[in-house]
Formats: sequence, structure tokens, C-alpha cells
Amino acid sequence: MASNTEKKPQNQKKTTIPPEVKRTVKKAVDKSVKRHPWIWLIVILVIIAAVFILTPTENPLKTKTIAFDSVSEELAIPAYSPDDIVIRHTGFTLSYNEKHEQPNWVAYLLTSDKVFGNASSRGDNFREDPSIPTGSSTLADYRGSGYDRGHLIPAADQKWSSQAMDDCFYLSNMSPQTHAFNAGIWSKLESAVRTMAAQNKEICVATGPILTNGPFDIIGPNAVSVPKHFYKVILDYYGPDKKAIGFILAQDSKGELKTFAVSVNDVEKFSGIDFFPSLPDDEEEALESQYDVTLWDLSDFNRTTTAKKYGYDLDNPSSTPEPQIVTEEPQDPWESVLYFLYTNFGQYKKDALDLLHIETAKETK
Repeated sequence: MASNTEKKPQNQKKTTIPPEVKRTVKKAVDKSVKRHPWIWLIVILVIIAAVFILTPTENPLKTKTIAFDSVSEELAIPAYSPDDIVIRHTGFTLSYNEKHEQPNWVAYLLTSDKVFGNASSRGDNFREDPSIPTGSSTLADYRGSGYDRGHLIPAADQKWSSQAMDDCFYLSNMSPQTHAFNAGIWSKLESAVRTMAAQNKEICVATGPILTNGPFDIIGPNAVSVPKHFYKVILDYYGPDKKAIGFILAQDSKGELKTFAVSVNDVEKFSGIDFFPSLPDDEEEALESQYDVTLWDLSDFNRTTTAKKYGYDLDNPSSTPEPQIVTEEPQDPWESVLYFLYTNFGQYKKDALDLLHIETAKETK
């Protein structure tokens, strides 16, 4: 396992420069600096000035407005800022964390029609997400790491649509998980969430890694963080009795799911994420401050058995139309340059401007 070190550039290749070439270049540079020190000083100052002028102090890749198909779908989305990288794919929306190379959250509306859908089989088309402007994690990050590419929205929640199934295999929907966790209690919770959707007809789900309790181990050339905990929060807003519940699982968690149930407020405190912000404040507090695990069916999902249990007619299913969603991909190279300057020099410029503002304020007093 790799140590928690600084990220290496993506797709970096090592090149070997002959020692004699290095010596020749170094001698030429040293000679030039000694003969023309002022020219070199001017060049360096010009470069510094250009970087300072061009570096934006705000993220140039600000989130674009996202249109949702329904109020219910938008209700599932956690709070986010204009600086966050928020991407909508077929059947789910995610907030991508560039520092940790995985989502802060993945949110979606899960209905009984979707969980009983059977339009697509698992495709295993794992690949980079071209819609992430800073670049998502890559297959090389997980290869040989000892960790699974753990889905946040599981493939089994996306069987209702071939496009939805394909989209959930973007690596922007993945987080490093031990195989025992991914195939064990995490899979069990995913299955229970499908049962909850059948039980309540429609639920809002938000899920992801806890990225607030580092430092983390890292894997791959892009230094993908390995989370210690994962969460899910579920909201039933349209049932006869509105309710919400959360779950926090460590990568070594074992036991019954109900022992890991918590309030949504508890997940918010641990994750630093504000869930279901579209709710009226008083209603949000009432739903998120308490939970009753006995109101939720945590049994494993079985298409035939669960359909019979909750009166879903598999012979006459409701139709879920194949969605037509076009994911916008970054195409402006200048935007990539600005983002590089912002991420590497933006804070220095902001600090310099803040200091200049303070000193100017002192002089005007």
C-alpha cells in the first residue's frame, strides 16, 4: 500500500537523460547566468508576474445549473457550493472531490419501478469519467492496489436502463473498498436499500465515503484516498409517515445492519455534508434528528419475493422510459490552464492580495 504522499501527475512517464547531456546543459545555464544575470532576473520576474496576473482567485470550473426531471429527484441532492464539481449522469448526480479522487456524495431517487426493472444486465464497463473537468481516477489507480472499485450507486440499482447501467461504471462513482467490505456488509446495505424502495415506493438516497477523518492511505498514480468509513442516508418523503435514517459503516464493520443505523444529523456531523437542504427547515430538523429502525425493512432484496411482499406486479410492470441525458464534457483547453494555475498558485495570489489590502487599509487610516 502506498504511503500518504503528494500526488503524482496523471500518466507520468519516466525519461532517462544521459549524464553528459545534463552536465552540458548545466554548464551552459551557469555560464549564461554569470554573463547575463540581469536578463535572467528580468525573465524570472516576468514569469512570476504573468503567473500572478493570470491566476484566478476563484475556481474557473464552477458548477453549471443542473436541471432535474422532478422535484423528488432534486430533493435527494445534498447542499453544494458553486465551486464544487457536480455532475449529473443517467439516474444519479455526484459531487467529485479532486483532492481525494472520488465522490463527496452520490445522490439519486430510487423507486419501486427502478428496483424491479430488468432492462439491462451488469456491463462491468469500468472507465474514466470524461465529464470530470479535472480528470477522474483511472483504472491504473486500482490495478494491483488490493482494493475493489466500490460502487457508490450500485449497478443493481440501475437495471432499469441500459444507459443508467453504463453510466454507473464511471470511475467517478467509485471509491476504494476492501473486497470483504464491498462484497459483505456494504453489499448487504445496498440490497436493503432496494427493499426500502419497494417498501416505500420512492426514496431519496445519498451515499459516499467519509473524507473528513484523514490522513488516509492512498493508492495509484493519482493518489486516490482510501476511506475508513462510508455512509448512506435515506429519506421517505411521500409515504403516509415521512421518515429518514442514516448508516455509517467502517471498512471492517461486521454484524447486523440495524446496529449501524444512526440519525441523518449524526451522518452530517461525521461527514460535514448537509443532506436534504430543499426541505423546509423545521421539517428537515424533525426528520434528520431522529430515526426508528423498526420502520424500515432491512431484509435482502429478492426480485420475486420482494415484489410479492409489497404487491408489485412483475407481469405488468410500470414503464420507466429510457432517459435521454447528454453529459457535457470539458472542451476548452484554456479552462484547463486556468484550473492548473488556480490549484497550484491560487491561494498564494489570494494571500498576497489579502495582505496588500490590509497594508493599504493601514496606510489610509
